[in-house]
Amino acid sequence: MKVAVIKYNAGNIRSVAYALERLQVDFSITDRHEEILKADKVIFPGVGEASSTMRYLRDHKLDELIKALQQPVLGVCLGMQLMCTYSEENNTKCLGIFDEEVKKFIPQQKEKVPHMGWNTITTTDSWLGERVNNQYVYFVHGFYVPVNENTAAITQYIQPFSAALKKDNFYAVQFHPEKSAETGQKILESFLNLTS
Repeated sequence: MKVAVIKYNAGNIRSVAYALERLQVDFSITDRHEEILKADKVIFPGVGEASSTMRYLRDHKLDELIKALQQPVLGVCLGMQLMCTYSEENNTKCLGIFDEEVKKFIPQQKEKVPHMGWNTITTTDSWLGERVNNQYVYFVHGFYVPVNENTAAITQYIQPFSAALKKDNFYAVQFHPEKSAETGQKILESFLNLTS
């Protein structure tokens, strides 16, 4: 199995690479269209700002490529948010894979934004794997995707939000599986073991 990690101006590509190395996965970090298209699985990581990242993707024609992929694709953190239609972060039009808008966290009392640290997930879809329901994973984000028909896991912070999504061959997580210890490793393995 060959995994392509999409190379762009994202901040967490190396941590994703280390996680794949620990799992002894054959992978490449690439922005070459033909290499991404030939991969068995694709990971779309992300730490950064939505509008500049979407500009980069458009300039390198990665936006249309990602939307057209047929193999399983995993968006991580900003990667998940960019798979949605629109983000309130700098009024950004995104990829539109998930027909959802990304919202900014508004503190209701003493909550801190961004949401940073360990929190539990309640899974609603089996793609995340066994024994991860109610387990802790690691979050760093100031924007969120509301709970919707494509929600695969839910986390509570200020309000319930989508910790994971699934639609067709597109999978996504708001948390960082590569930084989420054994639970994150299980979720990465579950994605890598998907057959469609």
